[in-house]
Amino acid sequence: MDISALIPAFGGFAWTIFFFVVALSVIVAIHEYGHYIVGRWSGIQADVFSIGFGPVLWSRMDKRGTRWQIAALPFGGYVKFAGDANAASGKDEAAMADVQSDPAALRRTMHGAPLWARAATVAAGPVFNFALSIMVFAIVGYSNGVVRDPLTVGELRPLPTQTQDLQSGDVVLEVNGAALPSLDDPTYGTFVDTLPLTENLTYTVERDGERLVVDGPHLRPPFVQGVSPQSAAVAADIERGDVITAVDGTPIFTFTEIKNAVEGSNGRSLDLTVWRDGAELQKVLTPKRVDEPQPDGGFATQWRIGIASGSAFEPATQSPGIGAAITGGVAQTWTIISGSISGLGHMITGAISTCNLSGPIGIAQVSGTMASQGAQSFIWFIAVLSTAVGLLNLFPIPALDGGHLVFYAYEAVTGKPPSDRALQVLMAVGLTLVLSLMMFALGNDLFCP
Repeated sequence: MDISALIPAFGGFAWTIFFFVVALSVIVAIHEYGHYIVGRWSGIQADVFSIGFGPVLWSRMDKRGTRWQIAALPFGGYVKFAGDANAASGKDEAAMADVQSDPAALRRTMHGAPLWARAATVAAGPVFNFALSIMVFAIVGYSNGVVRDPLTVGELRPLPTQTQDLQSGDVVLEVNGAALPSLDDPTYGTFVDTLPLTENLTYTVERDGERLVVDGPHLRPPFVQGVSPQSAAVAADIERGDVITAVDGTPIFTFTEIKNAVEGSNGRSLDLTVWRDGAELQKVLTPKRVDEPQPDGGFATQWRIGIASGSAFEPATQSPGIGAAITGGVAQTWTIISGSISGLGHMITGAISTCNLSGPIGIAQVSGTMASQGAQSFIWFIAVLSTAVGLLNLFPIPALDGGHLVFYAYEAVTGKPPSDRALQVLMAVGLTLVLSLMMFALGNDLFCP
């Protein structure tokens, strides 16, 4: 075997691990900083702030007595507050006994602080994860802008077509003689779906104050706007910007034709002709069954290859304004949260496959794929993963932040915390559940199709 053939594969693997570590480290740092800074504001002393576990690679002590460190295993992190026995905030009985006679020192410990301070400190980790997601989504939305309405031609896409009379700046008024609905009109998608499946359409546009009728490609050509991680398209080396010109030797001119061919394949492999930078490539891919969320909160299982459609041109955009961008960031974060909860519920009831739950290998693969699609895609993925991490930590499982909040709720209601023995047992159960979930997700990575 020529060992040089292994270099690209090794390089891809190495970059996948690198971007996975980068994504996870950013999310962990934000999460733990939330615990740290709110704990500090609440008067609780942080002894250690660690990114990673295991042997310490680097550390320094700040003027407040907190040791900041980076450890060798970059798959998590923790803040160890005064009075904690470990990273899971178990009580250090000996340390707590030493400060019982000193009210000021006791107040600076995690276990001697008021209930409100402990609850705020624990909740801050997930809240900071959500805040990171909202900020990223808002910044991306603000920088990208929103599509101008009425639909206006921005940058023309390179397409393998002989007819392209549209020009940048054209305002699209009609398509094939029918008025184009507003982009926020619920009928817009139906309008596009019912257009003739032909190579070219007739556009009525406004250009420099003049109404013109010109020819152009189908409004939704077989252009690959995006590629989903871990999809059949990734496995077949389909890239963003590709144009699929034929399926099983039959020429196609619209994205609808691809969709129909995939959904009617019943999982059969498809031969695709792909136009890329003026050259034709032959690709073979096998659709995968995918559980897709529906507007009513349910899921539908479809055959998919993992590509997103794009229009015949890059639509012109306009600034959404800071307020609208933030609102959009909040809405996007909530969509991920509600979709995740719905998906988990459907997995528990057996309505959809548990293979939808990814583990570290799957997340690492997605990290590498998103990084390969550009910085913005990778940063967007970090925001999505940050929301998922924040939500996971709010689950009411002992050893997670949500479990601690349940203990604090119990204390608020009864006036006293659970006994130390009960806490030890519950924490052991919680750790077992978390490790079992991790092993189950890892099994999905290895054995699910």
